[in-house]
Amino acid sequence: MNQSFGIAFGGGGARGLAHIHVVEAFDELGIKPKTIAGSSIGAIIGAAIASGMSGRDIRDYAYSVLADRSEVASRIWQSRPQNLADLLKNGLHISQFNIERALKAFLPEDIPQTFAELKIPLKITATDYYGYGLAVLEEGDLISAIGASAALPAVFKPVMRDGVMLIDGGIYNPVPFDLIEDEADIVIAVDVIGGPLTNGEREPSSIDLMFGATQLMMQSILENKLMRSQPHILIRPPVSKFRVLDFLNIDTILTQTANVKDEVKRKIDVLLR
Repeated sequence: MNQSFGIAFGGGGARGLAHIHVVEAFDELGIKPKTIAGSSIGAIIGAAIASGMSGRDIRDYAYSVLADRSEVASRIWQSRPQNLADLLKNGLHISQFNIERALKAFLPEDIPQTFAELKIPLKITATDYYGYGLAVLEEGDLISAIGASAALPAVFKPVMRDGVMLIDGGIYNPVPFDLIEDEADIVIAVDVIGGPLTNGEREPSSIDLMFGATQLMMQSILENKLMRSQPHILIRPPVSKFRVLDFLNIDTILTQTANVKDEVKRKIDVLLR
């Protein structure tokens, strides 16, 4: 296969577990990406691949952590504020989870501390909160970059990097295929944003409305971007029924999105033909 491949993994919280099928499709086709971009959960998956992990490695690790509620609880406990000073720093807020501490508790040891240690170039998106714009992170400390990209407002504290306050990368660039469109012959984008669904029984809660509004905003950004340029292949797993924090439902998410692997293979085959 002479063509080079780039892949952009989008943000979507637990819905991004569906990215695993795409990684496994690449592995089964013998494709090693030349370049990777990622936002939020996509930054985590992207870092795992760039570190040398296979789709099977990622799947096995995810199951070893997320399929065991006691294991999840233990790791959440590890990422709690360590003392009262941490809890009260900058005032008492609803959310006190430090995303970098959480990542250290949950990420596999295969993911290194710096971009320089990665085996494949990786670009991570974050949002510059006071700069009103996109931040593209591709060098220096890797864990803080992933943390910045995954710092979902109302769940995690912002991340400070080089004096800049950064939050969730999905706010400005939820599926960052445009960052690598000139770096590979074939660019594949994976959109796991999803959208709010009604269950026909009750009105959405304030939390549902907040996350649903964020989904709509991200979809609007993506659709606007797709009018200007498009990846060679766009994959949209059926993930709307899952919530952003539904990580404990890993088995259901992976089972109900299993067809994505064959879709990726089929679309690549058609493109190469």
